[in-house]
Amino acid sequence: MKRIFSVFILTLLVAFPVVSQNKKDVLLTIDGAPVYANEFKRVYNKNLDLVQEESQKDIDGYLQLFIDYKLKTAEARAQGLDDKDVYKSELKQYRAQLSRNYLFEDKVTEEMAKEAYERGKEELNVTHILIPVDYEANAQDTLKAYNKIKSIHDRALKGEDFKELARKYSEEPGAKETGGELGYFSVFNMVYPFETAAYNTKVGEVSDIFRTRFGYHILKVNDRRTRVPKISVSHIMISEKKGARTFDPEVRIKEIAAMINQGESFESLAKQYSDDKNSAEKEGKLNPFVKGDLRSPQFEDAAYKLKTPGEISDPVKSEFGWHLIRLDEILPMETFEEQKPEIEKKLGDGERSKMVTQAVSKMIKDKYGFKAGASYLPYMLTYIPSEVMSRKWVIETPIPADENKLLFSIGDRKLTYNDFAKYVEGRQRTTRPYRSKELLLADLYEDFEDEMIKDYFRDKLEEDNEEYAAILDEYRDGLLIFDVMEQNIWEKAKNDSIGLQKFYEKNKMNYQWKKRVDGDIFGATSQITAQQIQTMLNEGKTPEDIKTALNQNVQINVLLTQGVFEVDQEELPKDLEMKIGISKIYNSHDSFVVINIKEVLPPSVKPLNDVRGRVISVYQNEIEKEWMNELRSKYDVEVNKKTLRQLKKELK
Repeated sequence: MKRIFSVFILTLLVAFPVVSQNKKDVLLTIDGAPVYANEFKRVYNKNLDLVQEESQKDIDGYLQLFIDYKLKTAEARAQGLDDKDVYKSELKQYRAQLSRNYLFEDKVTEEMAKEAYERGKEELNVTHILIPVDYEANAQDTLKAYNKIKSIHDRALKGEDFKELARKYSEEPGAKETGGELGYFSVFNMVYPFETAAYNTKVGEVSDIFRTRFGYHILKVNDRRTRVPKISVSHIMISEKKGARTFDPEVRIKEIAAMINQGESFESLAKQYSDDKNSAEKEGKLNPFVKGDLRSPQFEDAAYKLKTPGEISDPVKSEFGWHLIRLDEILPMETFEEQKPEIEKKLGDGERSKMVTQAVSKMIKDKYGFKAGASYLPYMLTYIPSEVMSRKWVIETPIPADENKLLFSIGDRKLTYNDFAKYVEGRQRTTRPYRSKELLLADLYEDFEDEMIKDYFRDKLEEDNEEYAAILDEYRDGLLIFDVMEQNIWEKAKNDSIGLQKFYEKNKMNYQWKKRVDGDIFGATSQITAQQIQTMLNEGKTPEDIKTALNQNVQINVLLTQGVFEVDQEELPKDLEMKIGISKIYNSHDSFVVINIKEVLPPSVKPLNDVRGRVISVYQNEIEKEWMNELRSKYDVEVNKKTLRQLKKELK
């Protein structure tokens, strides 16, 4: 993920697609290889606002950035980085993703998304009966399972108690105890055929027999109800995973709860004390969610128990820590357009994905012309040995020319037995276990045909669609730039410990602590309490003595934070007087703050280990400057001055 994100940043800043031009439009050459003027023009217009330095915003300045980019891609290819398997794999994945915008896939996906949206408005309560049989079972076992489910189905249709039938005959684990009851579910909670059967059955009725990868099923719909809405909540979290703490997280959350009950602001306490810093910046507010989104049942259950906006939960423990949750809003049902991106992500899995694939393949076949050839199965069952079942088959001898029959053609491309055999050899290691070679080959052939058809579409698209070709080239070069920078700059800076140490010693005055204080920070609920804290500190009372004395019963009047803090850290008042002793009372985050400053630490140089990341970043820049000088010496760059003059006229 980090690599892909970095590639997009690079392509955004230096995205230079190759667009075919006439010879007279050559702007420059690198070792004789032409770079065209309208390539530069497209890039300049697209990225000028992203350039930071004013000197690089004019044509001549920007041209130097452009040349640096072209030198990096030339060096990446010279180092053979475009032949690496990782590069090829990532380019293939991006190509597949990009082509979705041009395939018919989006049309089919939208139809299925609309179906999912409509279903998602309701939750169903279902009881079901399963007779297991997988798709690899032989005909005899399949028929036996079907006859068994049919017998049960007939009895259910005649009115026998469905739950009792499930207890007696369903082979689903736990059915005897549950009577086949599944409770409430909605869209995407079950495999697609099961979901479809449930939504197509009326309340009180029994479905037709249907099959999934688990076996044969029947179900009865007990109830339909409107699905619970999305809610918006705010929370305060005290983590149990934040290293050594000077307080017990459970005690701290109860202290904060008491302060809220005493009238303190939820928002201010969230900003000041919550360990969820992302939401703390927004006064504790989280993005709206529905059950299942957060993958934290404890948190979600507690949130959904709140019924009135403004209501606050008791302290709740989740896998993340302790929380106080406030219900802010119960949201209305989202429109299809609002839910569409989230639904389409979920469509990429399971049976729905397969249905989309089949529909898209048919459309491509119709567009370019598809002709089936010889059947693959009789020959391949003999040619491919049993080693394929253990994923160890290696092609020793290609299929002879007189036996290498045509499997199918799409447009002007022909695919043969040998093409399929190579595909099986490459894919066998990623297949699930199969009990029969015939089923393994059947599934692989289906995937092979689909991939070859889509590959043909993408190749034709790159030939015919200039926009698609340009975007794809941007990504190609972005990947190469990432790889060449990683190999020659980033990894070198990270691993060159001696060079890094020398660079740090030379520049260490740039990495300094600001003035710091070692102290105890007391947050009080009132000025009177803050004055009491000052008095007790002057009497020599310890921080724990002060907390015990001022926080009595359920009344929380003081919160204590201890440690070493830089002058501008959030915990310290902005106008704090940095001197040893007991401070005056400050107003900070709607609280009254007193600080017992035990030591004032002057500015000092930070050790390398404390600033390694920052030092490496600057060191990388130094290495890159030297490397770019080497590239400019290595490659012969010639600028066509006539073309450059004309370009300046056009762009001005």
